[in-house]
Amino acid sequence: MARDKVPATPAIRLLKQHKVKFIPRFYKYEDRGGTKTSSRELQVDEHEVIKTLVMEDEQQRPFIVLMHGDCEVSLKHLARQLRVKKITTCSVAKVDSLTGYQTGGISPFGTRQPLPIFMEETIGKLDRLLINGGRRGLLIEIAPEILTDILNPTPVSVAI
Repeated sequence: MARDKVPATPAIRLLKQHKVKFIPRFYKYEDRGGTKTSSRELQVDEHEVIKTLVMEDEQQRPFIVLMHGDCEVSLKHLARQLRVKKITTCSVAKVDSLTGYQTGGISPFGTRQPLPIFMEETIGKLDRLLINGGRRGLLIEIAPEILTDILNPTPVSVAI
C-alpha cells in the first residue's frame, strides 16, 4: 500500500460520507505493539492515541470501550457503571466477526454490527486524537467532537 493512498476501509468510507475532515497517519505496524508503537512511530503523546476495545458482559452482550492509549480500563468500575456483574474482553474471533476488522486495526467507525459504545469521559477534553482507521498501521487524526457527533458514545469514568 502506498503511503499516500488512504485505503477505503468501512471507517474511512463512513467518515467521508459524513464529510469529516481527518488526517491519515501511517506507521509501521508491529504485532502486539499497541499504542506504544503507534505513538512512538508517529511521535505523538500516547494519551492522544485512542484504543478501541471490544468487551462483553456476563450475558455475552458485546460493546466497545474507547480508552486513552496510556490507560487501562477498570473492569470493576465499568461493570458497576453499566450495572452488570462481570465484564471480559471478547475473543479475537468474536471481535473480528462483530467488527469486520482485524485485531490491531479495529475502528469504532463502520463496524459490521452496530455496537453500544462507551468512551472514557476525558477523551472529549483532548485537542485532537488519533484512532484506528480500520487497518493495521493506519490511524486517523480527528477532533474529539467527531466521536460524539458520529458515534454518540456513552461517557464513562473507568481509566486507571
